[in-house]
Amino acid sequence: MEIADRRTPAGERPTLSELASDAWSLTDGTPRAVLGLAGPPGAGKSTLARALVAHLGEGAAYLPLDGFHLSNAQLERLGLTARKGSEPSFDVWGYVDLLRRVLDETGRDIYVPDYDRTLDEPVAARHVVPPAARLVVTEGNYLACDLPGWRDAYVFMGECWYVEAPGDVRQVRLLERQLAGGRNEVEARDWVATNDDPNGELVEKSRDRCHRILTTIGMDPSSF
Repeated sequence: MEIADRRTPAGERPTLSELASDAWSLTDGTPRAVLGLAGPPGAGKSTLARALVAHLGEGAAYLPLDGFHLSNAQLERLGLTARKGSEPSFDVWGYVDLLRRVLDETGRDIYVPDYDRTLDEPVAARHVVPPAARLVVTEGNYLACDLPGWRDAYVFMGECWYVEAPGDVRQVRLLERQLAGGRNEVEARDWVATNDDPNGELVEKSRDRCHRILTTIGMDPSSF
């Protein structure tokens, strides 16, 4: 995994170990801290989040925003089926409440939902934040957006890092994601153009609200 970083001198790249150490420093003086990873679709947020949690071991836990996708039934009710993954297609207030819980309830297991790409639906309790976890790494497109609900989520984060990738790299990753989900090439390209790209443009407006900018390079698209 190669990562360029706005905090790092030109020509140097932080290692995963260095990033994990910086993330862990957020726990100084507090029982538990939250690190947010924001960024556009296909940037590498989930890959980096999982890598940080794995590197830190039992002291860290994973909390993906994707678990707060509205169900297909709710999307249909709201007329958002064609905009699945867009900002209004998430239960942002449920996400805010869970962030509040992971900071307030440090003495018990807290279960965390996820999104199942095979089922094409959110699933409950796939992940857990155990009492031993002092750092919770959460990731999702809209974490730094200056919008109702997302502003409330943002205040629970010790820091929020922006994860990005070159546009052509993201396009390849997004197309492969849609093809793997069962769309043909025409449908996949249409979905990226009419859904993922507008979502990414909204997210890019939040870039300057983040504490750090990371650019991922050479990451495995199959793990996104």
